[in-house]
Amino acid sequence: MNQTSFKQVSYTLSGLVTNIQLGQVGLPDIQRPFVWKNVKVRDLLDSMYRGYPVGYLLLWHTGADGTNATIGANQKQVAPSLVIVDGQQRLTSLYAVFTGEKVVRSDFSRERIRVAFNPLNGRFDVASAATKNDPSFIADVTPLLNGERGLFEAYNDYISRLKSAREVSPAEQKAVQDALTRLQNLSNFPLTALELASNVNEEDVAEVFVRINSKGKPLNQADFILTLMSVFWDDGRAALEEFARKAKQPSSGGPSPYNAFIEPSPDRLLRVGVGLAFRRARLEYVYSILRGKDPETGEFSDSRRDQQFELLKDAQAKALNLNHWHDFLQCLTQAGYRNKRMINSETALFFAYTLYLIGRTELQVQPKTLRTAVARWFFMSSLTGRYTGSPESAMESDLAMIRDAKRPDEFLGALEDACALALTNDFWDLTLPSELATSAARSPSLTAYHASQVLLGAPVLFSDTKISDWLDPFIQPAKSIERHHLFPKAHLARSGVTERRDTNQIANYAYVEWTDNLKIGDKDPKVYMPKFEGLLRQDGFSDAALEGMYELHALPAGWQEMEYQEFLEARRPMMAALVKRGFDMIGAPASGPTAVVDIAALVAGGESGDVEFKSTLRTNLHTGKHDSRMQDAVVKTVAGFLNQRGGSLVIGVHDDGTPIGIDVDGFASEDKMDQCLTSLLSDHLGSAVWANLHANFEDLGRHRVLRVQCDAAIRPVYDQQGRFFVRTGHATRELTPKEAAEFVAQRFA
Repeated sequence: MNQTSFKQVSYTLSGLVTNIQLGQVGLPDIQRPFVWKNVKVRDLLDSMYRGYPVGYLLLWHTGADGTNATIGANQKQVAPSLVIVDGQQRLTSLYAVFTGEKVVRSDFSRERIRVAFNPLNGRFDVASAATKNDPSFIADVTPLLNGERGLFEAYNDYISRLKSAREVSPAEQKAVQDALTRLQNLSNFPLTALELASNVNEEDVAEVFVRINSKGKPLNQADFILTLMSVFWDDGRAALEEFARKAKQPSSGGPSPYNAFIEPSPDRLLRVGVGLAFRRARLEYVYSILRGKDPETGEFSDSRRDQQFELLKDAQAKALNLNHWHDFLQCLTQAGYRNKRMINSETALFFAYTLYLIGRTELQVQPKTLRTAVARWFFMSSLTGRYTGSPESAMESDLAMIRDAKRPDEFLGALEDACALALTNDFWDLTLPSELATSAARSPSLTAYHASQVLLGAPVLFSDTKISDWLDPFIQPAKSIERHHLFPKAHLARSGVTERRDTNQIANYAYVEWTDNLKIGDKDPKVYMPKFEGLLRQDGFSDAALEGMYELHALPAGWQEMEYQEFLEARRPMMAALVKRGFDMIGAPASGPTAVVDIAALVAGGESGDVEFKSTLRTNLHTGKHDSRMQDAVVKTVAGFLNQRGGSLVIGVHDDGTPIGIDVDGFASEDKMDQCLTSLLSDHLGSAVWANLHANFEDLGRHRVLRVQCDAAIRPVYDQQGRFFVRTGHATRELTPKEAAEFVAQRFA
């Protein structure tokens, strides 16, 4: 950049608002949604009313090429040639108050900003019930500022309302007239802008923003890509934001992206889409691709840009597919991670989702095999901090590793090879024990240790309840398990060990129930251990059970008799070995066929304990009408598969294996049928079951059929009436309450 890359320009507020309304000034969406509180908008108007300067604006002159979004929802007359780089919050505030348009909040809700004004003392306030009922206030200044109400009308209405409450002196009437005139004249308030020249590129704009506004949010390439989406595919950006919004709150009914692990942001979801579409992680490359840049000539093409956006649209649809999303989240559970507190790296999570989608949608890896492979990858990348240094470089390298994979075995082999290279014998024996020598409250190695305890079914120390049960995000008692200092801090202090980095070593922690933690207090482990062992033996714990408990907590034999440092050094390698056991428990990808079983072969094999045929989803073939009994049969079959070992339901095939197709159900499209199935199963079995279901339309000879693949559930599934179904032989049976209780106790123990 050089000294001639910007110029100073003066505007009036009304002129700038008019340019925004015409579309000459646009918003590049390089900052987050409107984050100012309404009280700050009030203070801004107060400063302007008093004649104080309110800072300058930074604009970027890009040319009227239609590549920038415009402020507001109304259709603009021209394509914007100037975009706001710095001052967006101020200008959005003024635009919203002057025009009455709603702003988008950080939670993606929309709000109209209302500011009240007291002409008697020149005081602004955030509009409220109090200002609305106070005759000394004008409840909303917007109509006066935008010309909906004239000055004379506003004055007469105000004075009339004030006189109905009390006497108004001539001096006060004159003060009111002056104040309203001054308020209306804010439209002529002078604003200074610095305009960056059109030859300044996106990276330089970001650098300028950071240098002159150290408190602002630094721009990044995701922001610029979201800008392009606002212009060329606004529905796509809106879909990202809607998905992110819904993921933050439990669903009130029907499928939802809400989950126990993550609240995805639009830019995180964007990375998944571009990773799937272009196999790239460096967004600066993707930005050029989406603008239609030819890598050979460097020239930009509208047709090339449109082609690239089509690729992104397809990839994003897959990324926002709720079946894909919840099935992927099962990978985290399979890796031993149970809630958001156990997620150390969002980058690792979303990159694992990218890998999942590549395997699922492009290489048709068999679902169970894919979940195992992705679970192992997530465990490995979280444990090793694979994306903590230079995440884009690491992700770019990992995508390059699978870029040429054409078959499922090539994809799975590449992932497994990468895991083997990262988790060598030296890592388990040397690196991991060293990384466990820390007092960091959030450590990837500690989280992996807890995940391994979940995978190995470890009980809480001194208890017969499982750690996994207490980490269940849907069980949140006021008091649960606590991280207990095996050598209590007060006890260590009596021995002269007082530094937090020593007392809070993660090798000094173990999960215990909170009541037991209270009993232990500050006692020496030599004192409390024999007492707890005695109580456990009274409850029927054998010596073998005690040894197994200590083994799953990586406690050396006779640890309570050791010196503290000796204990830490002895326990760390045992914790590392337990983490390795947990990783191995996830299991290497299964051998054998990795693609989904061919539909023709599946149907040719006939109905069995794992396969069921249904002629229709909702139509009774005898009457030709919709029949709830048909839908109920589908619900029962799916529930039965979920509660047993899983299976495949094929809709559009007679009991004898004769295909008739899905057309007889009379849906307008496959999407409509998919929506019907989703609503049906969500309403009757709960939306959580979709984590174990995969519905796909497939060709069976000349017919289209719908295959619903059901994976075995990890929790019992009841229908909305409390009924419990299981698959027995070639049929689905409803169990009595007593039978169901016995079955659940055995199957889901």
